[in-house]
Amino acid sequence: MGRVAVITPVAGRHDHLALQQRALAAGTLRPDHYVVVTMDDAEAGRLVTRGDPAGDPVAVERPPGARGLPLAAARNAGARRALAAGADCLVFLDVDCVPGPRTVARYAALADDTRILCGTVGYLPPPPPGGYRLDDLPALAEPHPARPVPGPDEIVDAADPALFWSLSFATTAAAWERIGGFYEAYTGYGGEDTDFALLAAEAGVGIAWLGGAPAYHQHHEVSRPPVEHLDDILRNGALFNRRWGHWPMQGWLEDFARLGLVRHDPHNDSWIRTAQAPPPGGPAPGT
Repeated sequence: MGRVAVITPVAGRHDHLALQQRALAAGTLRPDHYVVVTMDDAEAGRLVTRGDPAGDPVAVERPPGARGLPLAAARNAGARRALAAGADCLVFLDVDCVPGPRTVARYAALADDTRILCGTVGYLPPPPPGGYRLDDLPALAEPHPARPVPGPDEIVDAADPALFWSLSFATTAAAWERIGGFYEAYTGYGGEDTDFALLAAEAGVGIAWLGGAPAYHQHHEVSRPPVEHLDDILRNGALFNRRWGHWPMQGWLEDFARLGLVRHDPHNDSWIRTAQAPPPGGPAPGT
């Protein structure tokens, strides 16, 4: 599959970026181009150029008044840089994701113009003293309970585009051009992945789960439901609803409603904030 580019958006989490870079160097196929899209993070751009494989930093600034990180715009900017340099295969990895030794090679070997390939993502516990060791990651990682886990030689067509996630996926240059990239009006958490999957379906590009191309998600603190992203979810969910006629992230919205943070207005199918979200890990309203 010609030239292979790995594209990673980053804002902070420099230790995560360094481990990803080390894993790319240790893989059976090193990427021809490692594009690191920095979102208001010039230091990440400086750091990644010193590593191996050397990163090619692309700066994307948050538009004035924008809320949340411009992740959709960052992925598009990374793809533009990679395509301009002649990439035939685009591999997208979030900065938290450490590719397995064969991940880039398997993406490159199996990518075609008819589908997006999504490798499995396993979640790591907090790192031990001294940090993660690459050889230990497969034994430590737990699969996501809501995503398919195909065998190492399997490819499973996705029945539900809503399960697509941008943590780790690959596509050809031709398929990317047909889809047109991510819709850049999304900023912050949520919505843009499912939107991208529906754009792909409209363009005749399917989605498949790829075994044998793992990524290992480095640990960081999260809250469930993600109350710190409440405003992003309401804003991006409303945008998605205007574009596609239904709300994404229904599970999170229902969790927020049970916490008394939002309510659903059935007359105009909108979700409305009713209380201030507590800090992540803090008590729910009324508890």
